[in-house]
Amino acid sequence: MQITEIYKSIQGESTYAGVPCVFVRLTGCNLRCTWCDSEYAFYGGRRMTPQEVFDQVEQLSPTGGLVEVTGGEPMLQERELISLMQRLLDENYTVLLETSGERPLGRVPHDVIKIVDVKCPNSGEPDTFHVENLETLTSRDEVKFVLSDRTDYEFARDFVLRHDLAQRVSAVLFSPAFEKEASGPRDSSHCLLDPQELAQWMLADNVPARLSLQLHKFIWDPALKSV
Repeated sequence: MQITEIYKSIQGESTYAGVPCVFVRLTGCNLRCTWCDSEYAFYGGRRMTPQEVFDQVEQLSPTGGLVEVTGGEPMLQERELISLMQRLLDENYTVLLETSGERPLGRVPHDVIKIVDVKCPNSGEPDTFHVENLETLTSRDEVKFVLSDRTDYEFARDFVLRHDLAQRVSAVLFSPAFEKEASGPRDSSHCLLDPQELAQWMLADNVPARLSLQLHKFIWDPALKSV
């Protein structure tokens, strides 16, 4: 497996925000989102076997706990990743998989919690989500939309309603995109879409979704990596 980094921090997104978590960031991505904050994971990294990855996770969190596999796009390394996630599950870890849903998700172990980031129009990667992946979602999974303006919001709102997402998954997340080069103040001034404005839209439309902020960017400098 090609690995960019493995570290322990506070989970910053999803309904698990605020929980200590070990992050396994795989190298490589076939998408190029305009607001991407992990471009450093596109290339490089180091080769590790699934056993070596597991051993490092165990060192950071020896008694189980939360592990997120992210990227890049982790499903580009599906063959080795599937066995790693199953091993983590077998050892009583709670496993989150952060993915765009651009790759087939049918082989992901059932007990892995999929957090699927459906790309909105202004991501630069619209129409990359495979609708067939909706059939792989369970009541444990979550779907996330990263929004930069009203167009993105309306796309997400309509997608949620059209596919009845609130009945398929445990949570639908609407998250304002952050400026790619954000640094310094730890506040919402770096959001491309004002969270207050997003909240007002969601209330007006009664959207069955949760407003989600990237907690780690309010705890640490938004430019800081490995947090």
